[in-house]
Amino acid sequence: MDGQRFTLFAVLQRGRLQYEALLLLASLAETNPSGHFDIVLCEPVPGPLWSFDPRVQDPTFRALLTELGAEIRPFDNQVFGETYPHGNKIEGLRALPPDQPFVFVDTDTVFLAPLDQVPFDFDRPTASLRREDTWPKPDVAGHSREVIWRALYHRFGLDFEASLDPAKDAEDWERYLYFSAGWFFHRDPVRFGGRFLEIAQSIRDAPPPELAGQSLDPWLDQVALPLVIQGLGGGRQTLPPGLLDGRVSCHWRTLPLLYAREGDDVIDLVERIAAPQAIKKHLKAYEPFRKLIYQGKGRRVQRLFTDGPLPRQERLIRKRIREAGLWLR
Repeated sequence: MDGQRFTLFAVLQRGRLQYEALLLLASLAETNPSGHFDIVLCEPVPGPLWSFDPRVQDPTFRALLTELGAEIRPFDNQVFGETYPHGNKIEGLRALPPDQPFVFVDTDTVFLAPLDQVPFDFDRPTASLRREDTWPKPDVAGHSREVIWRALYHRFGLDFEASLDPAKDAEDWERYLYFSAGWFFHRDPVRFGGRFLEIAQSIRDAPPPELAGQSLDPWLDQVALPLVIQGLGGGRQTLPPGLLDGRVSCHWRTLPLLYAREGDDVIDLVERIAAPQAIKKHLKAYEPFRKLIYQGKGRRVQRLFTDGPLPRQERLIRKRIREAGLWLR
């Protein structure tokens, strides 16, 4: 890292995300008490793209978020909104300081170690590679992965060949640049956000014919993200492996998956930071947190996977948890 201060950015919204954001901030207070970054929670405000007020309503909850070091910044939805809330991570970038690099993380993230262990090169953006083969589905309408991805790169004037992993075969999904949108970073939130919005809106409103039959909900942000990163000079693994999505941070996705997949170090940290009364009195209002963390059902999920290897496919993990009556989200 070049020593420049950066913004750690997440999206805040009433409901599930507010409780995840509180756990995220509690983890930062535990592991990054003097971080070289500012924490900004970008919150959508009411408008024509919402049928309800998406802001956190409880003033004591909001006060606790700020006590834990976060600044809450409002933003207007001009393109997305209630019908595609994943778009908040795109439009929220407009609310960030334009002169300061940023690191975005989903609220369903906890930090396990100081972020200063991560040597961010903000001129070479990248994103999380903790993902599965979720998009595209090559059997839909007969188009191959290569045809689909090539069409997208052509649409935006990008070098498709430079994005490929030549060590992978043409039908291997990892040959193509594809990320989880659980975290990403860049030097300029205005430039990154503007390009992200332009590409995502173009794909949503006028998808290339090669995308016929492909679902873009919820995958639109993950379809657009590699195109943004490639166009801004980034790519795969511009960070050393094993830091984000490793020893520094955990993108846990849902609490049942956290208890199923993560080690005792992560689970112990989550339960420890959730224990103080000021945190607990808010988190227990959310049923999955109340039952899995405070009533011990999370440890029951953990015990479902202690005998034998963890299933490689997430759907099989979910199936086992559901069969035990412990899937809570």
